[in-house]
Amino acid sequence: MSVNSSNVKNLVKILIGAAWIDGRIQPEERQYLHQIAQEKGVASDPDIKPFLYELVPVKPIECYNWVKEYLGEHPSIEDCQDLIQAISGLIYTDNEVAVEEATLLTKLQEISNQEQSTQAGLNVLLKQIQKLYRRWVEIQN
Repeated sequence: MSVNSSNVKNLVKILIGAAWIDGRIQPEERQYLHQIAQEKGVASDPDIKPFLYELVPVKPIECYNWVKEYLGEHPSIEDCQDLIQAISGLIYTDNEVAVEEATLLTKLQEISNQEQSTQAGLNVLLKQIQKLYRRWVEIQN
């Protein structure tokens, strides 16, 4: 996935949403979010600021919508794993994993597994097409 400013902002919004998913942001999560937003250069971005400074709470459905938007229709396995890793970094900052946080990670893992099996299926299909093509080429010669 190309890292453009829109993707960076979406990632930070997802992390903020993941922090809110259990209904409140822990102090450790708050510190982590501010650090990430600073590192990514989006701390003062008007799209991020209201969420980062907890002026606007994030509902779980918003977080899930941001995840869908971030990953797109057919995310790569790497994109899914990168997102799982980013969210895990946030979730484990307070040494406590809420049920809602675990559910989010589980859903992301399911998306990753689904993409993996879709990718495997496409690879099998591609190999079959290559075999048919080779046979056709041999018959033509």
